[in-house]
Amino acid sequence: MFGITRAPDFDRPGLTWFNVEKPLTLDDLKGRLVVLDFWTFCCINCFHVLPTLKTLEEAFPAELAVIGVHSPKFDHEQDAASVAHAIARYGITHPVVHDPHMHLWEDYAVRAWPTLVFISPDGYVIGELAGEPHPDLLLQGIGDMAKQFFARGELKPGPLKLTPLTDMGGALRFPGKIKPCPSVDGTKMWALADTGHNQIVVLEDDGTEMVRYGAGDAALRDGGIEASFNAPEGLACDEDFIYVADTRNHAIRRIDRASGQVETLAGLGCRGTILRQPEPGSGVALSSPWDVEVQDGVLYFANAGSHQIGAVELATGMVRPVAGTGGENIQDGDGDNALLAQPSGLSLGNGGRTLYFADSETSAVRRLCLTSGKVDTLVGSGLFEFGHANGPVADALLQHPLGVAAVDGRVYVADSYNSSVRFIDLAAETVADLGGVECVDRICRPNAEPAGIAADGPRRLLVSDTNNHRIMEYLLDEGISRTWFE
Repeated sequence: MFGITRAPDFDRPGLTWFNVEKPLTLDDLKGRLVVLDFWTFCCINCFHVLPTLKTLEEAFPAELAVIGVHSPKFDHEQDAASVAHAIARYGITHPVVHDPHMHLWEDYAVRAWPTLVFISPDGYVIGELAGEPHPDLLLQGIGDMAKQFFARGELKPGPLKLTPLTDMGGALRFPGKIKPCPSVDGTKMWALADTGHNQIVVLEDDGTEMVRYGAGDAALRDGGIEASFNAPEGLACDEDFIYVADTRNHAIRRIDRASGQVETLAGLGCRGTILRQPEPGSGVALSSPWDVEVQDGVLYFANAGSHQIGAVELATGMVRPVAGTGGENIQDGDGDNALLAQPSGLSLGNGGRTLYFADSETSAVRRLCLTSGKVDTLVGSGLFEFGHANGPVADALLQHPLGVAAVDGRVYVADSYNSSVRFIDLAAETVADLGGVECVDRICRPNAEPAGIAADGPRRLLVSDTNNHRIMEYLLDEGISRTWFE
């Protein structure tokens, strides 16, 4: 016996299992080394762990069983259907048990997302690791443990029978941000991050597809038709280029609209740490950039994984921090001292003097004054303060918003985990749901985790209805909404 604490079993009521035909127990896993991954699908650090877990599974396909234990933070994450969307979106193929009331979290005395718990082949807890592990050290450690258990005759390898979830979408798959894409001749176009297809799409103003960029495979590759992205979430356009937040590549890319050539402006393809000082883009590691905005030769980006706003000076290629210390919380003030929490959506407003951003993990909408460098908060107050409440901004509640669009005295919000479109009236300092709009589709479906929103002036919105794999158009003067592209 290697450990001293018997691992609590999974046979509790109220648990839903994914990627397996039937619920698992510790007896089903006997003879294998087990890694429990306690995660929740809002948590960017949890998703940083997934490639490492995939590497472990590939290195030890019969000796190791990885079990995801979904332990929700937000109310929305308690819904099993929402968990299924997240599993399909992020390509998770190992077994996942959804524990909406966090019983297993308590049984294993877990206190942080993500946390890995290691269980011996005979069912004892032999270790725990909170936070993001070092990939190479974890691989080495699992290898050493596997050798010890095998030498003692306790490891009895055998693969689990898996039935992974799939959701292929349609023309789109889990779309992210949508932004206006100006042209030299004045033609109105739109650029869209087709996240699940690893592509960028350019659309005419009526929703007709014009061109796609990206070969479709999840890779970091520059060039022409062979160029590849990996789950790009955000983008921005000027007349010459489309700038891409290539999220799972931890990179910022640029598409030449004339030639179709793709190049990497910043990022190394691996997860970086906190941005601390100006560095050349070719040598700086980014952390899950989630959105970008461009103005006057500066590309601002939401470096979600390090809880910061950064900038690329396009003339020199230098990358610098703009706001956020790297600590995760909500604290206003000078950008150098401000605390952010997973900024995920950007929008320039106030004549280009203000950068509005969705600060997702604090369920907040905040803004950065680009002249003073100060951060303040419009809505939101804490990492665990969330809900769905309208009224004065001091009393209003959002739930993990991912997109913002500033226009004409309002900030429209893709309030993702409330599956709603909301708006902040900046003069009145109030929050409201977007009302008075009737769906005119043949079959109307409610929004499902909208992740992006764009304003075409004050009377038209385009919304990425992410889990429904479509873009919705809202015509506010006419009081109607309809599917614009899917």
